[in-house]
Amino acid sequence: MTLKELREKLKAALMAAQAIATTADEAKRDFTAEERQKLQGHLEEARKWKEQIRVAEGDEAMRKAIADMGFGAPDGNGGKAPDGGTAGKGKTLGEQFVGSEVYQNWMRAVGGKSGMIPEGMGIQSPAVEFKSLLRKDLITGASDISAGAFVQTDYTGIYEPIGRWPLTLRDLVDIRQTLSDTVEFVRQTKQVTEAAPVPEANVKDYTGATGEIEGRKPQGAMYWEKVFAPVKTIAVWVGATRRALSDAAQIRGIIDSELRDDQAEEFEDQILNGDGIGENFTGLANTAGILQQAFAVDVFETARNALATIRVIGRTSPTAWVFNPMDWAAVELIRDPTGRFYGDGPFRTGPRQLWGTPVVESFLKSAGTAYLANWRKAVVWDREQSTIRVTDSHEDWFIRNMIAILAEMRAAFGVIRPAGFVEVELS
Repeated sequence: MTLKELREKLKAALMAAQAIATTADEAKRDFTAEERQKLQGHLEEARKWKEQIRVAEGDEAMRKAIADMGFGAPDGNGGKAPDGGTAGKGKTLGEQFVGSEVYQNWMRAVGGKSGMIPEGMGIQSPAVEFKSLLRKDLITGASDISAGAFVQTDYTGIYEPIGRWPLTLRDLVDIRQTLSDTVEFVRQTKQVTEAAPVPEANVKDYTGATGEIEGRKPQGAMYWEKVFAPVKTIAVWVGATRRALSDAAQIRGIIDSELRDDQAEEFEDQILNGDGIGENFTGLANTAGILQQAFAVDVFETARNALATIRVIGRTSPTAWVFNPMDWAAVELIRDPTGRFYGDGPFRTGPRQLWGTPVVESFLKSAGTAYLANWRKAVVWDREQSTIRVTDSHEDWFIRNMIAILAEMRAAFGVIRPAGFVEVELS
């Protein structure tokens, strides 16, 4: 494949990746899981074409170097060497000396038309300068004042960030909208449990005498509580120069993406671990009423007990487990006494499950415990999705050509049924 074809392949891969990023930016949203997978594929493809271009360019450079050194002698090929080099290149110093214009003029002056030097004549030829031997004339690619000034950096346009942990919880919990700064919901604390079989009455006015049946029906009772989930703000900003944003158009998209990703990561951390103090959300780890499952015998028996707990006490069916990745790795690596994996081992296909319930890994879940839950019993209320604002109205930034880029989101989080969640000890 030619260099031109390779460069076209690289350009196509980068344009495909840019199209996905532009679509997400215009929609003011994060990448979907499918988009992230496609982006990764395009970037991997771009790296492959880039490596092939590097190799091909190296080969081309070596061919050019051979030609520039004039490998081979002229053979009447129009003043060209067989390899395309200039005639005269590749000659010995002696050949270059006798073929020089200075030497030829001197010979004509001394030998006349015959070109022969008279016998017995003392001669001294003029100096012939070989500039190619002088360091001052050596053109190198390493110096900025020589050929290096013409060597341009091969800018690929590929941007490779440090990377962030995949976020999973927003795909599990219920997402709703709110237009207020406080969300109120009602949580039942006692349900009706007084129903009982009742015989038919046999007297009009019940006195309690022997044989009388009152036939009174039992009265049920249920209690509720109001729960308030305040809308809170998650924000982050960075500073940049106006010139940087003007001269490097790509940097604005990178900044916006980084800020939004940081917000999303912080929000998931708050959902799991927020302590409810100050402007922190009250996360699952600090929500009252979450069921607890103590460790018993081994991880598998403990997990099975947790399934019974959420169904019997929580009175709901779980939708997923959430494990810290290191904890889940330890579970998958458990073997029987013969050394065989209890699960499917390294050749697993399909989604991960434990006792028939899907397993999701969250890098923000603390190690040592896992959650088994009906995740629809946790709700995120979006008040204001992530927005990006730019201003120079910060201190003296206007006169310094500085720009503040602010990302901000507002949301509320609440667990509408704490008994729908079980925190499971893993050891």
